[in-house]
Amino acid sequence: MNQHIDDPIPPFDDAAHEREWLAQERAMRRERLQLDPAGDDARGRRYRLLARALREPLPDALPADFAQQLARRVAVVPTRQAASGTAFEFVLALALATALAVATGVVVAMYGSAWLPSFVTILPTPHAPTTRWLLALAGCLGASWLLGQWQRHAQERAN
Repeated sequence: MNQHIDDPIPPFDDAAHEREWLAQERAMRRERLQLDPAGDDARGRRYRLLARALREPLPDALPADFAQQLARRVAVVPTRQAASGTAFEFVLALALATALAVATGVVVAMYGSAWLPSFVTILPTPHAPTTRWLLALAGCLGASWLLGQWQRHAQERAN
């Protein structure tokens, strides 16, 4: 099948790709010449349908106020969906966090006596210098988080 329809394209490396390409070209040629589709096989009819669709002109341009229409639709939809979706997601997240906390408590109660003493030996003694630095780090992180929450709240109130 090295003969191509009115095209100087060299033969393909794969015979299946060449047969497919020939079927596409044959269907496009038959559609262009407006020949009767009764003699075509199912694949040829599909390719003719595709060729016909590609030949049709594109739809008209977007309306002049397309951006305004889209902005109106976008502004309306999230307010209705966000309220119900956010509440549902919050309830699911709360249920998941509760289940995780309960599971953690159960695991610590059941198996804690075996591995908790190992962690106690790792922790620094209360009067060690490391303890003061860890407390200072925790204080800085807590102050940073509180400052961020305060700024976010102030910005929400300003908007």
